[in-house]
Amino acid sequence: MQINESWARLMTLFHLFLVAVIQGITEFLPVSSSGHLILLPQLTGIEDQGQTIDVAVHIGTLLAVVLYFWKDVKAALAGTLRLVQGKIDTQGAFLALCLLIATLPVTVLGFIIHMADLSDMLRSTAVIGWMMLIFGVVLYWTDQKGETTKTTANWSLKDAIIMGLWQAVALIPGTSRSGITISGARLLGYAREDAARLAMLMSIPTIIASGALLGADVALGGSALIWRDAAIAASFAFIAALLALTLMMRLLKSVSFTPYVIYRVILGFILLVIAYT
Repeated sequence: MQINESWARLMTLFHLFLVAVIQGITEFLPVSSSGHLILLPQLTGIEDQGQTIDVAVHIGTLLAVVLYFWKDVKAALAGTLRLVQGKIDTQGAFLALCLLIATLPVTVLGFIIHMADLSDMLRSTAVIGWMMLIFGVVLYWTDQKGETTKTTANWSLKDAIIMGLWQAVALIPGTSRSGITISGARLLGYAREDAARLAMLMSIPTIIASGALLGADVALGGSALIWRDAAIAASFAFIAALLALTLMMRLLKSVSFTPYVIYRVILGFILLVIAYT
């Protein structure tokens, strides 16, 4: 009996590790974290991890991006205080305003989808396969077509609105929040590193909004064991996300987004074959 319990616990820890690492690695790479997490139970038969663990791994990735871009986050936090006072007289305040504006479309649309209970309709293997394929091609096209005339210092309210609308499309699993936002930024003329930086900064309020929406459903429930598992998953996700984010930002100095496009296209074709056969 004790051996069976130990084995079950070991498998639970492995499941947590698998979910956390997948979330951590794919959250910031343009390959769709939600798509991978949905596919995990569908393709392997592993039990769905549940909303509590989903919230936990989102918190882990949130801490990673905050730590990596702490200088920008610190400026935006200070700017938020100025913004609350009705003042947009600092760079941080303007950054906070742009982030707020950019987050509105995905927050509103996400709330509508959640309240209308439409999420399950978008979680099929076929949908994820098509989105992987289509928006992989979109990422390649915008990356090749996009100019490099703008940096993060050129971010405007107009660009924030446009990128926010692009980001909202990522509510369809398989699209990739970072990928679609980077695509929008590249089409607007931002250099690769700057496009990725803006996409990562935009992820912070988006992850907070998503976590709050999911967390509202699980905040009052859960045992001590599930909260311990959540803490373990958050820790794994934090480490994986920080490593993935650091690697991607360094590679963008010399490598385009093409490797991610190739991965998306191959995975997309595989998923479509599985879905239709």
